[in-house]
Amino acid sequence: MHAMVLDAPSRPLRAADVPPPTPGLGELLIAVRACAVCRTDLHIIDGELAGPLQPLILGHQIVGTVVGRGPGTSRFAEGTRVGVPWLGWTDGTCRYCRQGRENLCTSARFTGYTLNGGYAELVVANEQFCLALPASYSDAGVAPLLCAGLIGYRALKLAGDAPRIGLYGFGASAHIVAQVARHRGQRVFAFTRPGDVRTQNFARSLGAEWAGGSDARPPEPLDAAIIFAAVGELVPVALGALDRGGTVVCAGIHMSDIPSFPYELLWEERAIRSVANLTRQDGEEFFEVAPAVPVRTTTTSYPLGRANDAIGDFRHGRLEGAAVLLPAGS
Repeated sequence: MHAMVLDAPSRPLRAADVPPPTPGLGELLIAVRACAVCRTDLHIIDGELAGPLQPLILGHQIVGTVVGRGPGTSRFAEGTRVGVPWLGWTDGTCRYCRQGRENLCTSARFTGYTLNGGYAELVVANEQFCLALPASYSDAGVAPLLCAGLIGYRALKLAGDAPRIGLYGFGASAHIVAQVARHRGQRVFAFTRPGDVRTQNFARSLGAEWAGGSDARPPEPLDAAIIFAAVGELVPVALGALDRGGTVVCAGIHMSDIPSFPYELLWEERAIRSVANLTRQDGEEFFEVAPAVPVRTTTTSYPLGRANDAIGDFRHGRLEGAAVLLPAGS
């Protein structure tokens, strides 16, 4: 099968023909129809996340069709469209799994990181961690919901019932979260790269009542802020924009170092917390909410063979919303 392979950090992906995977116990063989690019992919490529499978096929926002089933499978029939997210497997026995916090499982495996992912024509995935997808979405349209949407949704839940919410870094996740927040009756304030008028206008088109650079103060204090940009310097900035009792949620798996800041920014019961991975319950909840909003994704599609172009455009903010690879267009 055709695949784009990462041989080692800091190298471009290599186009290769590799043996197709074989589904094992409890696994599905899935023909990939679309796979969205995620900022986590960039962190893996840049060597900022330790211990990836090498060589590795990236990609964890996978939409595909079941074309084969290993022994012990029963959830999805052949021909069913499914989604494959970041969380690929947990042991089900550690104290976190027993507490319903499988996102913190100490033995977890992750699609496109410690398991091969969807920058390929075929992928195998444990059927218990695959998700049923709403029929109303196209393949390219639903792909970003499998991480940008799911992690954004989890971050929004951790931000609580905040009437005024700020989104720092208005990309793949934020453009989805903004729609869900507005559906919930929350007021959205969007923060972009300073001077990025195009993205600020994009944010307003999705319901943000105010949009400005990350160096600007919102017109009124926020009750919560979600930081999607992997920039630690934004944490004290966001704290400074909060009202008393507000929360800053750091939504990325990786972030540059947070600089020191005066205690007065944290005082008055402000809080900082992070998001780690996702749970299957998050996925089930979100895919009930998304069609009801309805969440609409903005995507730019690329054939699989142009994965390096998609990654570059995503990295440098040259597109709105999400980049999506389409193996059939290779």
